[in-house]
Amino acid sequence: MHFLRLGEPGVEIPAVSDGTTTWDLRPLTADIDGPFLAADGLARAEAAAAAGELPELDPTGLRIGAPIARPQAVICIGMNYAAHARESGSEPPSDIVVFYKHPNTVVGPYDDILLPPGSTTTDWEVELAAVIGTRARYLDSPEEALAHVAGFAVANDVSEREYQLQRSLGQWSKGKSFETFNPLGPWLVPTAQVGDGSGLSIRSRVNGERRQESSTSDLIFGVAEIVHRLSRFMVLEPGDLINTGTPEGVGLSGRFPYLAAGDIVELGIEGMGEHRSVVRPAS
Repeated sequence: MHFLRLGEPGVEIPAVSDGTTTWDLRPLTADIDGPFLAADGLARAEAAAAAGELPELDPTGLRIGAPIARPQAVICIGMNYAAHARESGSEPPSDIVVFYKHPNTVVGPYDDILLPPGSTTTDWEVELAAVIGTRARYLDSPEEALAHVAGFAVANDVSEREYQLQRSLGQWSKGKSFETFNPLGPWLVPTAQVGDGSGLSIRSRVNGERRQESSTSDLIFGVAEIVHRLSRFMVLEPGDLINTGTPEGVGLSGRFPYLAAGDIVELGIEGMGEHRSVVRPAS
């Protein structure tokens, strides 16, 4: 089973699908959000679908939105693949590098990526995203951390490198928080189906040409370790989104051109679906 939200922005319908049949979750919840996740909503929804208690929904022609409602926090881990750290000009970190994106960066996996006015250094970053299911604070170990993760999704941590690096004064969020800079989806896949998130192939393409090809097993800090460490710095709330880092193969490496209007960015993670975004200028 995987969870998704269908329809136009702001009026998406929460749904669950087994890949063949899609069921409407509105008898259970108004949205796939923090309160729903915290109330064991994913398990309850799967049980209701299996018992025939939910109406079927025809997804034909419906936009696929982000699989969770706008989170209250988008927390990102930087330089979490050793090869990407090196192509960025840094050594792999000894602790998690943390930065934030504005929650309104989150859009659907097929929505357009909007280039900021005058931008010539907008970059792609395919990432495994974890969604918090229950509050996590001062966790004692990584072993208990995974129980606080509701599920996983594919994210694109789009980045404007000039604002991130040259104009940041040390704070990356300037280059990370433009509108549409966090396509997410198409599904939220429950943790029970993914495990700890390791061992998954992860990839990106621009205009059909390979950019990134790696495995989530190459994460320096795995999902459980990330959640554990974050909980020592902040309280993680249900519905919070964590982007866990990107492999090598981005424009910042100097090996590929940055994004331009008309480019098509495709990315995906094994078993978790794919994105296809068209780049166009922001009006």
